[in-house]
Amino acid sequence: MSKVILVTGSNAGIGFELTRLLAQKGHTVYLASRNEAAGQKAQAELKADDLDVKLVQLDVTDSKSVAAAKEVIEKAEGRLDVLVNNAGVGLLDKDQNALTVSLDVVREAFEPNFFGLIQTTQAFLPLLRASPQAVILNVSTDMASNGHQAKSDYLHVVAYNTSKAAANSYTIALAHELRKEGIKVNAVTPGFTSSKLNGFREGGKSLQSGAETLLPWTLLDKDGPTGLFIDEFGKEMIW
Repeated sequence: MSKVILVTGSNAGIGFELTRLLAQKGHTVYLASRNEAAGQKAQAELKADDLDVKLVQLDVTDSKSVAAAKEVIEKAEGRLDVLVNNAGVGLLDKDQNALTVSLDVVREAFEPNFFGLIQTTQAFLPLLRASPQAVILNVSTDMASNGHQAKSDYLHVVAYNTSKAAANSYTIALAHELRKEGIKVNAVTPGFTSSKLNGFREGGKSLQSGAETLLPWTLLDKDGPTGLFIDEFGKEMIW
């Protein structure tokens, strides 16, 4: 069954590669980009590979943009089968030490990573409820696991980690609320992937490999699990 899928922040990075993988499987995929020109360039790149994807301008931090994107998909499709909340920022080039981090940097991280995720999810819920087997996938990170971070002396980047940990907490609550409706809600970390978010740091997996870890959780069927935090190997993580 072909699904209607929206991937936020998908003009580049893991989101772009996930869009490619989904289009290759014949799904109706909406490539969402905050910057329309960047989205058009990404769409053209996929079309050059004979992949048909649709484009929607979507800034998860802008309520008017979110509402307009929802209206576009509603008019064209009448439903949304999968929402992949991928848009986000790392701000890893900025000071995120717990003792010295600026509140402005913390707020900058929370806007897309937490508030934007909630705003987008709530806006698209009516379209997800119109689907017979809706899925919400929140792209997370192992650094969002408080249990994992408590045992680590590495990468305590306050703005990014706390915004993603907050998103994880929202994921738990959302999964509980939507369980009775049969809507699957999970968080998945693609693992250490070299991307723009981390300045293409060496030693990480490719963007395509990162996207491949998300693929099965994007395409869950109605009997799939919900309320889980999954690592790059498909194993359940501690929230």
